[in-house]
Amino acid sequence: MSIEIKAPTFPESVADGTVATWHKQPGEAVSRDELIVDIETDKVVLEVVAPADGALAEIIKGEGSTVLSDEVIALFVAGAVAEATPAAASPAAIVEGDADAVAGPAARKILDENNLDASQVAGTGKGGRVTKEDVVNHLKNKPAAVATQTVAVTPVVDVVAAGARVEKRVPMTRLRATIAKRLVDAQQTAAMLTTYNEVNMKPIMDLRKQYKELFEKTHNGTRLGFMSFFVKAATEALKRFPAVNASIDGSDMVYHGYQDIGVAVSTARGLMVPVLRDTDAMSLAGVESAIADFGARGRDGKLGIADMQGGTFTITNGGVFGSLMSTPILNPPQTAILGMHKIQDRPMAVNGQVVIQPMMYLAVSYDHRMIDGKEAVQFLVTIKELLEDPTRMLLDV
Repeated sequence: MSIEIKAPTFPESVADGTVATWHKQPGEAVSRDELIVDIETDKVVLEVVAPADGALAEIIKGEGSTVLSDEVIALFVAGAVAEATPAAASPAAIVEGDADAVAGPAARKILDENNLDASQVAGTGKGGRVTKEDVVNHLKNKPAAVATQTVAVTPVVDVVAAGARVEKRVPMTRLRATIAKRLVDAQQTAAMLTTYNEVNMKPIMDLRKQYKELFEKTHNGTRLGFMSFFVKAATEALKRFPAVNASIDGSDMVYHGYQDIGVAVSTARGLMVPVLRDTDAMSLAGVESAIADFGARGRDGKLGIADMQGGTFTITNGGVFGSLMSTPILNPPQTAILGMHKIQDRPMAVNGQVVIQPMMYLAVSYDHRMIDGKEAVQFLVTIKELLEDPTRMLLDV
């Protein structure tokens, strides 16, 4: 039974996608729910799995092709694995001149690269069709026949000479291109300004050191990090300065009565910003658990579009990579973003004495169209005060 393999249903905010990688080729046996293709969108990579046991019959949309929501990208033959790879049929079973009937797209590509004709390869696919594995096996056995040639063929080896100025051109991924476009748009359309401050991390570090083991034991292995304190401090500051939690929609200013904070996560495919919903109602353990989950799913490419939609404010932490100070770029349509940085011991004046303290530079970039400088500075000072005296978060002062 033939089944149409379709692209996933994209959300309204995603117009189309790009076929990134085919993990299976026509003729290959596939088990139910096994990954067969990745489709990259502007935001995430979506996985398409096999609907049943069987094999791919034909790939309609090759790698790099643009696909629309629910568009047919391949044909699938359901049934036992043996049905997908029958014994080799006679060449008479193949319709002469029909390239698709002779070999699949993957097999034809290898044939063309090696100047081979499909008739030279024994096909083991359905109806005598030549599969990718048939061509690969044929090439493995080919050297024995070529040995009689008088001209020795030297294998091609990529050797880089000392001092060579090597360049490599790689197409930008769809996700990377979208990130670049959004960051440039943010700088061109917003009146972006950044204000800086520094926070003494010693009170948070002492608190974390005192309760770290008890916290992990009480909350089923969830570790107490610094990000949860910043999320809770930012949440309290956003409640006091609603303009920082707002967004601009055309000529309208939209004030949000909730705090959904995006946390920037670095992945192999690029920077992603999953969103913590209703952070005012979340505990420190809830924040840490959610962030750990985001990080794990981000590394595995499992973050969904729903995880990154919305958000009223963003926190990014360049300090984990050693950044001492930076200017974060807005995440539209949000009007502000908080940048955390590396904790570094520095000499500070405390009660007239020079004392070494673990300090962190903080940066808030904001859209001056929406937020006045006074509000932005007071917002950042509030975060500083809450972090340097965590008790204030409990007392709401």
